[in-house]
Amino acid sequence: MTDDLFRQDAYLRECSAHITAVTDAGIVLDRTVFYPLGGGQAGDSGVLVLADGTQITIADTRKRKDAEGNATSDIVHVPAPGQEALLATLTPGTAASARIDWERRHRIMRLHTTSHLLCHVVPQLVNGCSITPDYARLDFAMTDPLDKEQLTAAIATLVAAAHPLTVASISDEELDANPNLVKSMSVQPPRGTGRIRTIRIGGEGDAPLIDLQPCGGTHVANTAEIGAVVVTKIEKKSATTRRVVLGFAR
Repeated sequence: MTDDLFRQDAYLRECSAHITAVTDAGIVLDRTVFYPLGGGQAGDSGVLVLADGTQITIADTRKRKDAEGNATSDIVHVPAPGQEALLATLTPGTAASARIDWERRHRIMRLHTTSHLLCHVVPQLVNGCSITPDYARLDFAMTDPLDKEQLTAAIATLVAAAHPLTVASISDEELDANPNLVKSMSVQPPRGTGRIRTIRIGGEGDAPLIDLQPCGGTHVANTAEIGAVVVTKIEKKSATTRRVVLGFAR
């Protein structure tokens, strides 16, 4: 099992760790700041630094699969090609420092939080999403047309309002009693631990609640940190689906 430190603090850029396994898929650590691909969010990249200063370039991060192809609690750090000789020297117990590409991660965090703002602006179910360092894409189950300029202006207003973001959790029973908290038709929140991680934007004291939904991804602490994000494209993907693509203003 890999201790996923990014769940508690998305701003951690580095941590000390030990290798627990080296597989064909990559390197498993006992703890990490690397987010694995999941929930529509891209996996982190970065480096693992060994005690002698040697660096292993990590191109992607994934959840380890069991023999049946089901995700486990281990997190695999996928090395970039061309490092086979170095990987062959690694053994379980080897100490390493895990260091993410922070600039890339922070862009993902900003766009992921923006996607939650978009769920407030377009209050329809989402039937597909992708969060990358360069763009975020959400597919809404709806037939009405959407306007790029109106959506961009609405998001800018929420960003400028500097709404704080709170990471919390609810019980399985609380989620069952409030099924509308789940905005996605394609990705269901993980169960099994008795608690489900939530992301809330706004809603402190007398402040309006902007968004509340289960989410395991990484986010900024305040909407003001997002900066200038615009709707770059709106597409009619089908008779019942409208795709909205977000990007950073240039």
